[in-house]
Amino acid sequence: MKKSFSIGFSAMVLGLFLTSCNNDDNYNTVESVDRIKIDSVRIINDTMDVFTVQSIKTYSTYPSHCQGFYGYDYIHGDNLTRNVTAYKYITDGPCTQSSYTAASQINFSPQQKRTYTFKFWNGDNSWITKTIVVE
Repeated sequence: MKKSFSIGFSAMVLGLFLTSCNNDDNYNTVESVDRIKIDSVRIINDTMDVFTVQSIKTYSTYPSHCQGFYGYDYIHGDNLTRNVTAYKYITDGPCTQSSYTAASQINFSPQQKRTYTFKFWNGDNSWITKTIVVE
């Protein structure tokens, strides 16, 4: 009797453990990542001090709610030029097909006094160019 109680109790505990593990599939899988053009750029101060931080906001329009901001490709062209390309993720889930605009940001913290040029990819061979003077 003691042995059957022990086996039954162990089975019950194992059953509770297995049912408490929630294998919820209510998420969408990222199917791919692709470039998305940056429609506009907002730089609050075009002049800043060395070693300070400034947030640079970019705005992109996504064609559906199955897409969203994934990240930036931030390339130092030389000591003074930065080329910035935004990337979007595309999911496999059900979504509304209405377009929406979203903001993302880069934090810029210059280490030297110079004039920096930022080029933000705006589609095809087009770039939005912004300049920040660091004093």
